[in-house]
Amino acid sequence: MPFVLSGVTNVKRVAQLTGHDSLNKTARYEIAGQDLGSMFQAGGKTWFVFGDTFGQREDGLTGGGGTEWRSNALAYTTDTDPTDGIRFDGYISDDLGWATELIDSKKVDGTEMTTIPTYGFEANGAMYLDYMSVKHWGEPGEWETNYAGFAKSTDDGRTWTKLAAPRWAGDSNFVQVSVSKRDGDLYFWGVTHGRFGGVQLMKVPEKDVEKQSAYRYFSGTASNGAPRWSADIAAATTIVDDTVGELSVVWNDYLSRWIMTYTDGGGDGTAIREGATPWGPWGDKHTLVSSSDVPGLYSPYMLPQYTENGGRTIYFTLSVWDPYNVYWYKADLVRQG
Repeated sequence: MPFVLSGVTNVKRVAQLTGHDSLNKTARYEIAGQDLGSMFQAGGKTWFVFGDTFGQREDGLTGGGGTEWRSNALAYTTDTDPTDGIRFDGYISDDLGWATELIDSKKVDGTEMTTIPTYGFEANGAMYLDYMSVKHWGEPGEWETNYAGFAKSTDDGRTWTKLAAPRWAGDSNFVQVSVSKRDGDLYFWGVTHGRFGGVQLMKVPEKDVEKQSAYRYFSGTASNGAPRWSADIAAATTIVDDTVGELSVVWNDYLSRWIMTYTDGGGDGTAIREGATPWGPWGDKHTLVSSSDVPGLYSPYMLPQYTENGGRTIYFTLSVWDPYNVYWYKADLVRQG
């Protein structure tokens, strides 16, 4: 099958989404710095899922750090126009108006340093966050994790409960995921603990999302190209062999392909690829935003609804290590032929 994506052009920073100087003026939620910003839709809102969040930070501080540390935070919006940035309606907050920590963590290095949500989704009328329990932050782009699992909310995101199952081991290939719903199934593209491994794929019927035994792992294709699925995680095969971290996978109408964006741990900043099906084949990677243009960048997350020009222009969040906040970017896809 011929691939159609030849790269991107017209890459532009549109707005700053978080931080005191952002268009959302997040100081009112006691937020000076935070990262990530994956997105999902539920209950008529778009939800922005953030990682480690800090209320006060010293001037010139690089990376995560500060006071009023929360391991995660959740903003919501009804803004459907991506062209001038996204304005939040609010955060899930406490009585003081501070953004609350959704999934608690021990905050003890070597035991459980933090709990980072890697993606959210809606299923069976409930909201879920897939999160990783981080034991220790290691060298840049590497970390030790205890496990990955789900937290669930049935009250529009106000309170969350950690589920005992399903869970995946901290050294599995499903520590960080991107989630998409298709024909009654939830697809999870997963990578391991860091930015130096490839992508694997699992799926589950939406109705069985909380049943560990219902998950099936892509294990290759038959001679006619049909996908094979196994109940054994050890049978999972790698569908993208690269140095992938913080990935996002969505369907794109302009290309009539799946597109995957991610932090490229061994390459030039952030990358984008196209896939003919959820399991591939996946095309060659192209640079999305270069680290030479935006030093310290990571975590490019998309949402299918935030596009224009029939999907030719995509919008996405991008985290920057200095200053430690989340920005809104756009890029035009270049299609061959």
